[in-house]
Amino acid sequence: MEENKEVLTAEDARELAPLYSNVILALKQVYDPEIPVNIYDLGLIYELVINKKREVNITMTFTAPNCPMADEVMNDVKVSVEDVPGVTACNIELVFEPAWDKSMLSDEAKLELGLDD
Repeated sequence: MEENKEVLTAEDARELAPLYSNVILALKQVYDPEIPVNIYDLGLIYELVINKKREVNITMTFTAPNCPMADEVMNDVKVSVEDVPGVTACNIELVFEPAWDKSMLSDEAKLELGLDD
């Protein structure tokens, strides 16, 4: 994804801020098939970059490298994000470094899973 590391101006960032919010809302509609929590709150989204062309570039992982539903979840992410008005494309890079662990859960996910210490 290095080719997508263009520098945005402050004006670009202001203009794209609502799009970021809408993309995050779209990601929160995609759920891990084995855990009743959306992929965003699970901490599976490592990086979210939107360039000036309004292409969304996502770096994500799964809770386990051998997730049998990986292709389906990635397709759900792509479809959900590309349905956001203003988004021109969604590119996903799947990584397993760093490995996912429970510390990446949002506070909401910890509550949902009963892990709020």
